[in-house]
Amino acid sequence: MNEHTIPTSETSRKLAPFSANTPIKRALAARRLWLVAGAAILGVVAVVGAAWWASATRGTVRYATSPVTRGIVARAVTATGTVNPELTIIVGAAVSGIIQELYCDYNTQVKKGQVCAKLDPRPYQTVVDQNKADLAVAKAQLEKDKANAAYTKLAFERYANLIQTHATSQDIYDNAKNSHDQAVAQIAYDEATIQLRQAALDAAQVNLDYASIVSPVDGTVVSRNVTVGQTVASSFQTPTLFLIATDLAKMEVDANVSESDIGGIKPGNKATFTVDAYPKRIFEGAVNQVRQSPQTVQNVVTYDIVIGVDNSDLALRPGLTAASRIVTDERKNVMRVPNQALRYSPKDLSRAAPPDHTRVWVLRNDAPVAIAVATGLEDDSFTEIVNGDVKPGDLVITGEQLSTVNKAVGPRL
Repeated sequence: MNEHTIPTSETSRKLAPFSANTPIKRALAARRLWLVAGAAILGVVAVVGAAWWASATRGTVRYATSPVTRGIVARAVTATGTVNPELTIIVGAAVSGIIQELYCDYNTQVKKGQVCAKLDPRPYQTVVDQNKADLAVAKAQLEKDKANAAYTKLAFERYANLIQTHATSQDIYDNAKNSHDQAVAQIAYDEATIQLRQAALDAAQVNLDYASIVSPVDGTVVSRNVTVGQTVASSFQTPTLFLIATDLAKMEVDANVSESDIGGIKPGNKATFTVDAYPKRIFEGAVNQVRQSPQTVQNVVTYDIVIGVDNSDLALRPGLTAASRIVTDERKNVMRVPNQALRYSPKDLSRAAPPDHTRVWVLRNDAPVAIAVATGLEDDSFTEIVNGDVKPGDLVITGEQLSTVNKAVGPRL
């Protein structure tokens, strides 16, 4: 057999797996190629999709700004108090009795010495009449004893002449002298008794006068606590019958300030307050007094301050509840920014200013810029800017908000 002899079938089967040009080998290689190409295509699609989504969905930062202004920065303390007349007189009864007449009522304008009420005077009039009689008896006794003293004086002088001529005895002379001395002493006793009776009469007259209850000042009756026929007893405590305000054109607010705020309040501080009766009106006044006496309620210590206010139009009434604001410090015509501007910090911490600097963020060329500032007085709304590269009109950032805008939204099918 020559060298080109065709191999047998068995030999062909043994050699077929090692042949590079078999159909199975070619199919496997083609499959691997398609798998690699498909993975590459999917990767490219994912990258392109992510880039497309990132460009389609974009976040826009919106800044809330407020301008730097010039104005007033005022530090204040708030307190609640009660409106009262500047001077209120309590009119009571010095003696006990039954109210017989009433001449004053609520809102009555009274003058000093005007009778407002009258107690039944009969018990006190009886005492006065009795003391007048006792005084009359004492005066009559004095006249009687004066006549007796005059007689004893004549007898004493007569026996004094007789004793010089020995016409009478020494005992009779001594008895006449003793009688005269007793008569003179009785006169002194009678005079003292008259003074005693006069004092008792005066005391009884005072009690009778107290039965007429009069106003001690000019003013307005703001309260009446009795009625006709009512019995008032002043044995242990003087009952209050009337409250009289001397001048309702001058009122004051008695406000309670906590111990943490009382240190900054001084007489002369400006104050404003509102009342529920006039919710849209602001009343102005000044601190007249800071009282030293503390008031402790449930372990809370407060101090009473007095705010004086003009009430020429008589709008304020006694007893109104006042919400007061006392200015403890004030700066006028200063550069100021809202307090939120000093608390704002961008969410991108890489742009934040050093923590040891007080700063505000100013919007310049649509971008936030940190400006270091020195602050002064602060109130509930604004802070004074003492130094810094800001000027009135600059827009300081007080907050920010991220708004999402989706450009990839297409028409819905």
